[in-house]
Order: sequence, then C-alpha cells, then structure tokens
Amino acid sequence: MISPATSPSPGTPGLDIPPVSVTPGGTASTSLTVRNDSDIVEAYRLEVVGDCAGWTTVEPERVSLYPGTSETVTIRLAPPRSSQVRAGDVPLAVRVLPTENPEAVRVPETTVHVEEFRELRAECAPKRRRGWLRGRYRLAVRNEGNCPVTVAFTPAQPGEELKFAFTPAALTLEPGESADVGLRVRAGKPVWFGAPATWPFSVDVAEARDGSGEDGDERPQPDPVRAPLDVEFVQIPVFPKWLLAVLAALLALLLAWFLLVRPAVRSTAKEAADEAVQNKPTPSADLNGQTPVTGGGKQPVGGKGTQPGAGGAGPGSATGGGTGGGGTGSGGQQSSATIDLKTAGGETGTGVYTVPAGKAFGITDIVVANFQGDEGVVTINFGDRKITTIALETFRNQDYHWVTPISIAETRTVTVEVTCAKPGTPASGRQAQECHEVLNVSGVLSDLR
Repeated sequence: MISPATSPSPGTPGLDIPPVSVTPGGTASTSLTVRNDSDIVEAYRLEVVGDCAGWTTVEPERVSLYPGTSETVTIRLAPPRSSQVRAGDVPLAVRVLPTENPEAVRVPETTVHVEEFRELRAECAPKRRRGWLRGRYRLAVRNEGNCPVTVAFTPAQPGEELKFAFTPAALTLEPGESADVGLRVRAGKPVWFGAPATWPFSVDVAEARDGSGEDGDERPQPDPVRAPLDVEFVQIPVFPKWLLAVLAALLALLLAWFLLVRPAVRSTAKEAADEAVQNKPTPSADLNGQTPVTGGGKQPVGGKGTQPGAGGAGPGSATGGGTGGGGTGSGGQQSSATIDLKTAGGETGTGVYTVPAGKAFGITDIVVANFQGDEGVVTINFGDRKITTIALETFRNQDYHWVTPISIAETRTVTVEVTCAKPGTPASGRQAQECHEVLNVSGVLSDLR
C-alpha cells in the first residue's frame, strides 16, 4: 500500500508501518505492505534494523511480486522482560531491499512505544542478628524494572519494641542499578537475665509514588512495586544462665563458710586457747618450802624451809609451785614454775624464774604457749645456756621433753625473752594490744648436800 504522501518511482515499493505499543515480556505485531510498481517481477528481502532488531522479526522475510501487485508482511515484536529494554519510544526501521534494482532500497520507519514495568529485588544480610541492645543489617536493593524508581523503606514490628534507622532513608535507582542500604535496629531496654528475646520484624522495600501524572494532574497510579523482607533480631541477656548458676554456687559456698566452716574454725581456736590457759599451772603456796617468785619482786628470806630467790627482770612474772610427789635423788620432789610474759609491740621483754638458794632444779619438760597467735621471736635460756629460739608465728603451743634432766644450780635462772613484732588475735576476735606468752618449766627440785 502506497502512503498518500509518498510518490514512489518505478520499481520502488510503497511502504507504511503503523506505530505500535508493546510490554516487555509480552508480544505485539504490526504490518508492512510492499507493492511492486515496476514493470518486472521483483523479489524483496526485508531486514529489521535499529534498537528493536534483537527482539523483532518479519514474517515472511522475503516476498516476490508481479508488477502492480502487493503483499502485506507481519512485523512481530517480543521484547524480553529485562531492565535492558528501557521504557519509552523506540524507533523501528525495516530495510526493504529489491533484488533486481538494489539501488531502489528503502527503509520505512515507525515508533514502538515500550510500556513501563516495575520490579524490585531486595535481600537482607543477615536475616537473623543477635545482640545485647542493637543489631546491624545490610539491605541489597536492585531495580530490575525498565524505568527509574525511587525506593523507600518502611519497617514494621508488631509490639513496636524496636527502633529503626536506614542509611540512606531513600534512594533512586536507574534500570538495572543496585545499591546497599544500612539498617540499624535498637531495642528499647536491655534484657538482664533469663532467656533471649526474639523480635521478628519486616521491612517493606517499595517504590515511592506521589500519585500525579506527567502533566501535573491527579490521576490514579498503579500500585507501587514492593519487596517485603522478613527479618529477626534476637536480644540476648546481659547475664547468661551459666553466669547465674556460677554466682549461685559461689553464694552457696560463701553462706556455707559463714554458717559452718568459720564458726568451727573460731571454736577450734578458742578451744586451743582455753586448753593453754587450763594447762597453765596454778601457783602453789610454796615451792618446796619457798614462796613463789614474781617478776619485779624478790623472794623473801627467812623462816624454816625458805631460801632466798632473785627477782624476775622485765614485765614478765614467774611463779613456782611444788607438789608432794615421790622424791627422786637426794630428797628431790617434782616441781614446776610458770613465767607469764606480756610485751608491747615493737619491744623486747624478759621473764625470769630463779632457782632458790640451796636447791638444784633438774628440768625435764617445758611448754611454751602462744595462744594469741603473736608474731615475733621467743628465746629460752637455762642459766647461760640457750635452749631454743622460735618464731612465734610458727606455733600456738610447743613442748620439749628430756629423758636426762637439765640441771640448774641454785640462784641461776630460767629466762624467756620475747621480741614482739605484732600482737595476735585471741579467740575473742579482737586484736590484742600486747604480745602474751606463757612458759611452764617442770622437773625435780632437790636439796644440795
């Protein structure tokens, strides 16, 4: 069919292609009429050229016409549903090439209107996040439609316990363009104890539409495309269950200590101190006929059966006591003496017991008591002979025994010297103001002949 505005020359076909609209992913067709106005039989080969060539075909692709005849061919359009097929007007051209007169080639054109289609694809990574108070996600958004879109993000959470922030809040994507969006989720308050709390929520990735047409008039718009995402935020407790179990076990052990172990330890210490006090010999009325010796004083002289004795030096006191046990040696009797010595902290004190005149003291046993747990050094001497030096903190009660008695002549002394480094804490639980040690010596007190 020859177009009214066209005056073809001999041998040239009259061509006219009506415009057509097509939707990507669909099909459409138009027609082209080829007329042979020449005086010879002519064959025509038809080729689609231009942007539509990849998805447009002509059926048939070759026609043969007698002079004065025409034939209509079908042009089929099948654009793929792809972002590469942009929406809008696209030129369509068909080259009509005569076989006998190739110089008479013609290229008729028309316009193909490609309809818009919208398609968004969105992914969230990760889909599940754990945290104490907040979590971070990444949204990957791609415009797989064939027209630009402005994308907005709308979060939704049933209980509204979460707060959301998007970076950026909105973006515009060209066809085939991708972008990443940051999402921050924050819970209203922490979970201190117990099981983790799971907060499911959704993110609606949708095209933002203003509802107005291209000419500014209000008109109905198609529903915006959406890509909803389902995501979870798991809020873990600040103090996990295993930590609570450990704390409970430690608390139980602490209570057991205060209720059971600590009273038992204090009771044992008190019993040891009481035993030391009970083992302290009671001063007797006389020491084999002698008046007891006290530190800082002198033993009186005179009277039947009495002997002079030297006074004890320092703040300690010595007390002697004799019992009427069976005699040993030359009329000897079992006897004992106790030196009770108190020494201020940082000082050195000495307690002394003096053997009465006319007597010899054969010592077989000594017991030294440190019932307060003082710290320092104690030294014990028999006359000029040093018997032992002991660190106070290494013992509470210490005793020594000799099979062969150690003999101390008359007027010689048994001396205990204490250097007090730190007073201890007796069973009462209050730290003492002074070091306090007790020395008991036992043996046979014999008359000299």
